[in-house]
Amino acid sequence: MAVLITLVAAIVYFRIFFNSSLFLLRHLQTLYLFGNDFRGSPILAEFGQFKNMTHFDLSDSNFSGHVPMEISHLSKLVSLGLGGSSFYGGNKSKIDAATFKALSRNLTRLRDFILTGNIFQLPKLQGLYLFGNEAPNGSFPESNWSSHLEALYLSDNRFSIDLPLLLKNVPRSLTDLSLGDSNLVGSYPALLSNLTQLVYLDLSSNFLSGKIPPSLLNFKRLRSLDLSYNNFLGQLPGNFSSHDSSNHLGSSFLITTLSLSNNRLNGTIPSWIYALPCLEVLELSNNLFTGEIDGGFQSTSLHTLSLGNNMLHGLIPRSVFQSLNLDDLDLSSNNFTGTLELEKLLKSKELSSLDLSNNNLSVSFENSKNHSFPNLQDLGLSSCNVSEFPHFLRSSKWLSSLHLSHNQIQGSVPKWLWEVGKNSLDYLNLSHILLTYIEPLPWNNLGYLDLRSNLFSGPLPIASPILQFLSVSKNQFVGDIPTSICNMSSLWMLDFSHNNLSGIIPQCMGNFSKWLSVLDLHGNKLHGTVRTTFAKGNSLRNLDLNSNHLEGPLPRSLVYCRNLEVLDLGNNLLNDTFPDWLETLPNLRVLVLRSNRFYGSIGNSKTRNPFRGLRIMDLSNNEFSGILPTKYFENFKAMMNAEKTMYTYEVT
Repeated sequence: MAVLITLVAAIVYFRIFFNSSLFLLRHLQTLYLFGNDFRGSPILAEFGQFKNMTHFDLSDSNFSGHVPMEISHLSKLVSLGLGGSSFYGGNKSKIDAATFKALSRNLTRLRDFILTGNIFQLPKLQGLYLFGNEAPNGSFPESNWSSHLEALYLSDNRFSIDLPLLLKNVPRSLTDLSLGDSNLVGSYPALLSNLTQLVYLDLSSNFLSGKIPPSLLNFKRLRSLDLSYNNFLGQLPGNFSSHDSSNHLGSSFLITTLSLSNNRLNGTIPSWIYALPCLEVLELSNNLFTGEIDGGFQSTSLHTLSLGNNMLHGLIPRSVFQSLNLDDLDLSSNNFTGTLELEKLLKSKELSSLDLSNNNLSVSFENSKNHSFPNLQDLGLSSCNVSEFPHFLRSSKWLSSLHLSHNQIQGSVPKWLWEVGKNSLDYLNLSHILLTYIEPLPWNNLGYLDLRSNLFSGPLPIASPILQFLSVSKNQFVGDIPTSICNMSSLWMLDFSHNNLSGIIPQCMGNFSKWLSVLDLHGNKLHGTVRTTFAKGNSLRNLDLNSNHLEGPLPRSLVYCRNLEVLDLGNNLLNDTFPDWLETLPNLRVLVLRSNRFYGSIGNSKTRNPFRGLRIMDLSNNEFSGILPTKYFENFKAMMNAEKTMYTYEVT
């Protein structure tokens, strides 16, 4: 029973007929025929009989005619190659709209979809939407597009796209072109300026570089331009005059959405951007823009303004806050100055996201019951000299993210906050302020909780079992580590360091979450033996148990921590021989055993390259004996590397 036939580039010359004995092989799973000459044979419907076929490639083999609908019946296919010709003047196979739709609907297991040559023959096609496909690999085929084509959406695909070739063949009547995150091949083409009817253009997330050409702003009908997440640099074009026909920027007056975030653009924000009368969305975050916001924006329709993580400075114009349609405002991580009374400035009841964090601002609140933002979901006021919890949060039933770290808030967390975002709050950062008391946490869907560097005391707060990040370090919490921690199976960061916790380490700590990367219990009063069993395949990278009262031997299951980079067990009462069985850990960079009761000799390596990645080792103040094994230490190759290391070590 044949399950595989391969004739790859064998230069076979023959035709295939419907009664060929090939079609008797009903259990065939793999058929590779690419790179041959089948003399213009049609792709027969009988190929659709191979119900077990997983790999099928007829590309570049001089087949002709339309790809039959029956190919879509091969539902087990993971790889399919169609189209093209290996010979000069050869025939080309074609795929019509109905067949292409059937292939897309039925071949759900497809990982590689190879379309070579000018395979699309869709004369009436007005729109092609192939965004968000993670499966197909290969290259997007050359095509003579329909003259009726208006919309081409190829964003977020894995196949590569030859951008100059694509733009050479699309009609000038194209209005929508979406190529975001599309694995573009080739440099930015001048041909793009020929598409004078473009209304929507998305080239985001494609590693495009150089300066943004003025021609991109010269489309007469352009409404939306997205160049975010590229490597564009330099200043934006600065000249602007709608009356000057020679000016490349004259048509920009119509733009409603301008997304240039996450590039390397610098200089001041040009005045023509502030003058855009129809602007609704402006995204310039994560660049290198400098200067002040020049007087505010003319548009009364602005609802999204994102200028975060630049180097802007000066006062924030009142007009920025006073758009009645404002929905999303991000001015974080700049050098803005001044005092803001938020409730007096903000006029929009539609506000859903506000971030003023990490500036030189002082933000205050009127705390009047007359002010509310019922749609607020995300609030960031970190490092804003805030002295109280914003009262307007009382009405924010859908709050998802609250960031108030590095402020001057004192005392207890107000009780009314427990009713805010009870089923929606996902992110809460109250670190580095002066809070003293917190009740058990009521939020059911909390995924991120940061309470570091406060004055909290009492037992650890019970938190949501779906937490992924939990840090309460540098407080005064007391008591045992609650066993409820064992239910947090999604946790990747756990930091209880620098508190007054006592009791033993729960046995589950090494296996309750396969995602746990950092476990830091440094600087507490934990005692007893380390009974934790570390699971095979765990993700642990940093384990810090320094400065406790732990005793007894090390758990041998530490050898399962193959990703471990830092192991700090210093300043305890651990009693064991030198753990040479750790020398096989491939990623271990820091090993601290200082100030314990380790004893016996050091050395006796059982491997050729012990501790091959180790850069820092501290064995001081123990009870080791015997001859110092210099030859053993000579094998620590990483310590001989003079390159700068990311690891620093401070003796405590």
